Amino acid sequence: MAKILMKTPIVEMDGDEMTRIVWKLIKDILILPYVDLKSDYYDLGLVNRDKTNDEITVQAANATKKYGVAVKCATITPNAQRMTEYNLKEMWKSPNGTIRAILDGTVFRAPVLVDGIAPYIPTWEKPIVIARHAYGDIYKAVDGVAGKGKAELVFTDEKGEKTTLPVFDFKDNGVVLAMHNTDKSIASFARSCFNYALEVKLPLWFSTKDTISKKYDGRFKAIFEKIYNEEYKDKFEKAGIEYLYTLIDDAVARIIRSRGGIVWACKNYDGDVMSDMIATAFGSLAMMTSVLVSPDGIYEFEAAHGTVTRHYYKYLKGEETSTNPVATIFAWTGALKKRGDLDDLPDLVDFADRLEKATLRTIEEGEMTGDLVGLFKKDGITPQKLSTEDFLKAIAKRL
Repeated sequence: MAKILMKTPIVEMDGDEMTRIVWKLIKDILILPYVDLKSDYYDLGLVNRDKTNDEITVQAANATKKYGVAVKCATITPNAQRMTEYNLKEMWKSPNGTIRAILDGTVFRAPVLVDGIAPYIPTWEKPIVIARHAYGDIYKAVDGVAGKGKAELVFTDEKGEKTTLPVFDFKDNGVVLAMHNTDKSIASFARSCFNYALEVKLPLWFSTKDTISKKYDGRFKAIFEKIYNEEYKDKFEKAGIEYLYTLIDDAVARIIRSRGGIVWACKNYDGDVMSDMIATAFGSLAMMTSVLVSPDGIYEFEAAHGTVTRHYYKYLKGEETSTNPVATIFAWTGALKKRGDLDDLPDLVDFADRLEKATLRTIEEGEMTGDLVGLFKKDGITPQKLSTEDFLKAIAKRL
């Protein structure tokens, strides 16, 4: 059969450990036999990031701005242990954080629903999409160790005038943290969330803790409210969906009692934590899609999980692994569909749709990776645990 042709490259960002192994298997078994793949390749593995002083991450982000669509493998954000393990020059920052800052986007994460895997919350009938602000807060914070003395927050304006706020009078050792965000980034976050909710026709809930963080979180609340009232209120009413602001603890309670079918907008750290909670409650973190969307229409697709280090160590010993590749498959299909939409390539969009359906059918017919076997319940079907490669081959048969 003739391979499906592409016009414009997808920016391809390779990653680390077990997901890097799975990345190649997905391409070899499910994509390259059918698609004449055009990709602008960047190796974001930790070894290469260290070798290039992390410049490769910036290059990949700028290429994404150029081409408009990227697909990214999971990568390591190094800690002290990784510094030693990989003999790094320094403790490089999160590549996701670097890319998100350059693209100034919002991360939308949604579970992949499969017939036979019921959510842990019985009332959840529809997906819950986490919209995560992808800039600032803890991920761009400055922190440090303090001793006896005063910690102060100092702001110097463009005229050189200083404003000083007391943080804490330390009587003993401690730690301090300073975070920031910008009105521009918050506004981009708000518009991305409102646009996405209108596109998928789901209500949008936004939550912070402005009763405690009156200035910082209060700024988020005020900007969202202003943009909604001035630009989106009529559109939401016409679409028959609501915008709700509430405190994050109230939002958690509402989400647990809900039936799903909601876009839940969260600040950066909140979205990081809540997306993992939502993914696990729906079945598995390996069944969570993730797409970074910038206000000017740039898309970066990835899996929401990490590099599956435990499986990688088993793989290095020559042991068979059963790593779930679904989220990474859906990262590829999301990127292929978006590239097909932008370039008017219906065959490419159709291929990505078929690959998603073949993936779901494989699980629904009882063939899956080990993480799903204990969750799967369907009359007349006994789930069969497959290795990663055998699972991908089972998808290929149905494809």
